Amino acid sequence: MAAPMELSCWGGDWGLPSLHPESLTVMAYAKFSGAPLTVNTINNSWRTPKGDIPVLISEDIVISQPAKILNFLRKQKYNADYELSAKQGADTLAYIALLEEKLLPALLHTFWVEAENYCSVTKPWFASRIPFPLSLYLPGKMSREALNRILLTKGGPPLYSLSEVEAQIYRDAKECLNLLSKRLGTSQFFFGNTPTTLDAFVFGFLAPVYKVCFPRVQLQEHLKQLPNLCRFCDDILTCYFRLTVSGHSPSGQDTADANLQKLTQLVNKESNLIEKMDDNLRKSPQHPPRKLTTLKLAAGGEESPLNRLSP
Repeated sequence: MAAPMELSCWGGDWGLPSLHPESLTVMAYAKFSGAPLTVNTINNSWRTPKGDIPVLISEDIVISQPAKILNFLRKQKYNADYELSAKQGADTLAYIALLEEKLLPALLHTFWVEAENYCSVTKPWFASRIPFPLSLYLPGKMSREALNRILLTKGGPPLYSLSEVEAQIYRDAKECLNLLSKRLGTSQFFFGNTPTTLDAFVFGFLAPVYKVCFPRVQLQEHLKQLPNLCRFCDDILTCYFRLTVSGHSPSGQDTADANLQKLTQLVNKESNLIEKMDDNLRKSPQHPPRKLTTLKLAAGGEESPLNRLSP
């Protein structure tokens, strides 16, 4: 009997099982290969054994990073690529590298660096799912890590300013989407009628951009001009996750907007509470330090340090 496998990942919204691209990738592959994963939604990365999300736990084995998790599942006989040729396997690796180099920086920027998206959507959503007081710290930490990752990979010469970097990463992302659309064509999946590893990675990267309702939608607008990629995401959600393809929670756009507004208000209230507590502490009366009393020996007038006692 196979050992039970538990996947810890961020939760979902807007009709997605998870908003986290790497979590979506692993969840999709598990569906494609028939791997019996128990999905455990967590509310902060510090609760995982290695501090990474997603993380797969099977008995005493702990694995993080999508590529390593997928390799482990293949060793357990859950292989979505068993019908691929050697050339198709090489194409899979090439397209995954393309996604990580060209599309991932724009995805990180859309969620974590674009100020309006971060303040009105990303930060309230994650903060509402992280326990206080970590909710005041972790979203900002994740935003800084995303920016550092973008600058590390795209911030070298000749791109010297952040605006130049932003323009370049969105050009690269749109080019990547065009290549993916051309490669998919009219097929249901990238290698025919059966989903594989490449389909899991593409779905994990595209679905959050496609479904999450952002105020700044530069990348989303371009994606929606490629109907075969949108249909690809909708088909996977419908066939493998049994979720709505509307792009919102089943209760509709009004409810989603109302919930998001409540989350934003909640985060703001928590921040205001912290500020008030700090003000009250600063304004509270401060007691002067107490003087140490000393005891003197009855005989001799000299005082010894060993005889000084605090009250």
